[in-house]
Amino acid sequence: MNKRKDKIIEQAFKVPFYYQVCFTERIFDLENPLLANLLKGDKKPKVFFVIDEGVHRAHPYLISAIEAYSKSFEDTFILCAQPLIVPGGERVKNEKKHLDQVLDATHEFGIDRHSYIIGIGGGAVLDMVGFAAAIAHRGIRHIRIPTTVLSQNDSGIGVKNGINAYGKKNYLGAFTPPVAVINDFKFLQTLEDKDWRSGISEAIKVALIKDASFFIWLESHAFELLDRQNPAMEELITRCAEMHLDHIAGKDPFEMGSSRPLDFGHWAAHKLEQLTNYQIRHGEAVAVGIALDTTYSHLKGMLTEIELSRIIQLIKNLGFELFVPELSGTSILQGLEEFREHLGGELTIMLLNAIGSGVEVHEMDKNLIVDAIELLKQYQYQDLKA
Repeated sequence: MNKRKDKIIEQAFKVPFYYQVCFTERIFDLENPLLANLLKGDKKPKVFFVIDEGVHRAHPYLISAIEAYSKSFEDTFILCAQPLIVPGGERVKNEKKHLDQVLDATHEFGIDRHSYIIGIGGGAVLDMVGFAAAIAHRGIRHIRIPTTVLSQNDSGIGVKNGINAYGKKNYLGAFTPPVAVINDFKFLQTLEDKDWRSGISEAIKVALIKDASFFIWLESHAFELLDRQNPAMEELITRCAEMHLDHIAGKDPFEMGSSRPLDFGHWAAHKLEQLTNYQIRHGEAVAVGIALDTTYSHLKGMLTEIELSRIIQLIKNLGFELFVPELSGTSILQGLEEFREHLGGELTIMLLNAIGSGVEVHEMDKNLIVDAIELLKQYQYQDLKA
């Protein structure tokens, strides 16, 4: 009998990733060369724009501004087709036809790996566009231009893309860094109050798990933020972006393990979005999720009552609900298992042992979660000022 001979060849390599998050105003002003400079290369690339329908309505001049900009910089890039308008919000991630529209465009207009796909809109549109760019030709360069507070300070500056499938959020997706992110603060001026406020919840999140001084800043600037004062919002977005990028540069940017500290409050938030058929905005759901996990942390003896009161009061001061009817019942608890499944292994949940200090746990007491929900019902109508 012949002896079996196994042969194994191993290879390991690293791929460096680099991208810029830029802050500007009036990105398509003919006197603003920022975008053109990002597109400049040895060859003139084709560029294809995908625009959030809500942004298009709020800025009806946008397409003509893009056309004028491309003509002004025609030596730098080629506008290969009319921009594609797609719905905003979770609809663009729930209906696969919108992903197919972008993929069809790559075929029809010859958009290749030396071209650029530029998404303009909220986080959901950027998620879908980034996923389309990631899978066409195994990767087309893409640039994000976020237009909401939530996308400028959190989702739009990260490396994750995706769409919803099988009734689950972000079930299909990829980790693909953009070539660049351009935060144009002028887009924020046309946001509805709900959308302006919604993104602030992600600032509360990063402050609670990473930076106590930022939490204090949020406490002292809460009413300026609600009053839509631009300097306060611009500082909030910039500080959040810096902390988000610091996290991405850490040991697990593509989340190969089960640790997702930036998803503090998100296990319940994702389930709430599904249970409300996405009628609740992501940022509003995150605020409820943060309140829930903060209250749970207190009930576990990890967080003092004074700290809990400060956190709950800040969430209320910023105009968020602490409790919604969908929190009641057993359905919300299914979010824990779905979150574990999404992580691909061990359940890992971020809780708090102090303001500015998160700690990971690998199990949660479901009875204590129910108790925390009952407390949130009470907190909804109480003044908890310490």
